[in-house]
Amino acid sequence: MNAVLYVCHGSRVMEGCKQAIEFVQKIQKRVSVPIQEISFLELAMPTIEEGFAQCIKKGATEIVVIPVFLLAASHVKNDIPKKLKLMKTCYPNVQISFGNPFGVHERMIDILLDRIEEKGTNVEAKIAILLVGRGSTDPDTIDNFEEIINLFHSKTNYSYVKKCFLAAADPLFEEILEDTLSRNVDFIIVIPYLLFTGRLVKGMKKTILSMSADKEIILCDYLGFHPYLEEILVERVNETVEQRGIPRCHPAT
Repeated sequence: MNAVLYVCHGSRVMEGCKQAIEFVQKIQKRVSVPIQEISFLELAMPTIEEGFAQCIKKGATEIVVIPVFLLAASHVKNDIPKKLKLMKTCYPNVQISFGNPFGVHERMIDILLDRIEEKGTNVEAKIAILLVGRGSTDPDTIDNFEEIINLFHSKTNYSYVKKCFLAAADPLFEEILEDTLSRNVDFIIVIPYLLFTGRLVKGMKKTILSMSADKEIILCDYLGFHPYLEEILVERVNETVEQRGIPRCHPAT
């Protein structure tokens, strides 16, 4: 019997974990695979091991693992595969397939534009856009983020668009924000390139509040719970299950 195991990151902030679960539950309704479980890589339960065991308990003989992550950083490249290797040792007769994260996708730019539009900004004003990623030591992840910036440039007319990160990569959010405050702009729009709320989002709010400035700083919502994000995850599930001959997900409704 076939199963899909969704792997979310996890957070010390309970609201973030709750949002991840609610988001995946929407996807599950559009998937025809009989067994579907949700798990977390860290900081929350059920763990990958527990989610995997639950799939087996329900009769799964083939498990498709879907990383609910934005980009393929170390967690997707190393941490999750290590756990799956252990699961293969524990359950040698179970077939395991590993899917892709959201990755670089044109629909992600549409989400960013919607997040900006939600704030009702004056399009004629001098606007600075700061796209803020989690950060990573993986050069491929930084390259992917640069691709996203380039896509954003190609689909918009904003002249001042800067990338920055919350940790593990340069330039850091605090540095770019402080520099942008000295620029000739009317206001600054900060877009968290993050799936759900958590300590990182709360930290961004604290940083913005700590900045003494005569320019307005607008913090957009994170990416989660956008229809296009659901669409991309359905696409990622589809491409993985089809490789194994498992029935497709239902089309978007």
